[in-house]
Amino acid sequence: MSRISRRNKLLLLKFFSLFSVVRGYNILIIILAQYLASIFILSPDIPLREVLLDLNLFAIVSASALVIAGGYIINSFYDSEKDLINRPQKTRLDHMVSQNKILTLYFILNFLAVVVASSVSFFAVLFFSGYIFGIWFYSHKLKKILFLGNLTSASLALIPFFAVFIYYSNFEKVIFVHATFLGLIIIMRELIKDLENIKGDIALGHRNIPIVYGERTTKAVITLLIILTILPTFLLVNYFDVGLMRYYFYGSIALLLIFSYWLWWSRAKMHYVLLHNILKFIIVSGVFSILLIDTDLVINRII
Repeated sequence: MSRISRRNKLLLLKFFSLFSVVRGYNILIIILAQYLASIFILSPDIPLREVLLDLNLFAIVSASALVIAGGYIINSFYDSEKDLINRPQKTRLDHMVSQNKILTLYFILNFLAVVVASSVSFFAVLFFSGYIFGIWFYSHKLKKILFLGNLTSASLALIPFFAVFIYYSNFEKVIFVHATFLGLIIIMRELIKDLENIKGDIALGHRNIPIVYGERTTKAVITLLIILTILPTFLLVNYFDVGLMRYYFYGSIALLLIFSYWLWWSRAKMHYVLLHNILKFIIVSGVFSILLIDTDLVINRII
């Protein structure tokens, strides 16, 4: 009995290890965001049942999830030494599964993503193959290049949403303005992560904005990004019909102002972790706020 329980415990730990490595919680949020955007923004005139049972949409969302999971694996592989310094407890959990098995899983996930994409179209295969290469190239090379690493990371984070936009051939201006808002938040998050992980970056000789230009300059750049965020927010609230979601944008700006105040007082890693979580909250709450764009449509969809 004790042997079985120990074996089950080990299997459970390995499951949590894999879930941690591929950031399962982030992938679930991305899947939800893709479906909510498809249902309430990109195809409001298509019956809900047709959207939910659309096998091509399911394939695109699935391929996105598989590639992103693989991306987290390869990123974790290249950052293993740094993470051992910055996140020792999480790294120990991640290493419950051997690196060889993790890398094998990486290739399997990417292969499955291409296979799934092939059920949609040849263009989808090219799109996701390029996405796979982009994530690998970022993790291997671009991540270490000043400025370019942060911009590439933000771009890669937005690509799954553009996959859905392309599928529905919806290229309205509001989508790009919203993407600009989200992109600015993601770049801020990347810079906060650099501040949060500065100890490991210095130990391994990495070059990023906090190391090359200092924490004060990095905070000034983040503050500038917060100011720039006001522009897409102003456009979304005043020139596009975002319904009750405008209150999300008002709340986000208010939270970013509080964030900027705390930013300049932050010194220790725990402060930057808190700031990182604030930005994650803005991103995640933005996903659920999609439901506020047209509440009548939401009610009609549900009923």
